[in-house]
Amino acid sequence: MKTMTCAQLGGPCTVALRGETADEVIHAQDRHLKDMVAGGDESHRDALDAMKGRWKRPLSGMKWYKQTKRDFAALPEDTPM
Repeated sequence: MKTMTCAQLGGPCTVALRGETADEVIHAQDRHLKDMVAGGDESHRDALDAMKGRWKRPLSGMKWYKQTKRDFAALPEDTPM
């Protein structure tokens, strides 16, 4: 299990997002952004729009995705509590 923050993925806050894979963390970020905006937190709107727009521009979206996977791989495993 590894942890990345909302900010590490391009968002505005330090909420911890955990997963066994980069894809799990990315999906957690997607849910977090949607939930925050749905709850009225406009500070997450730009990151949500960027997330939605990534896949409309495949080259830049894939660049972000590959970088995020590298960043995730470089992280240490979370220490057990």
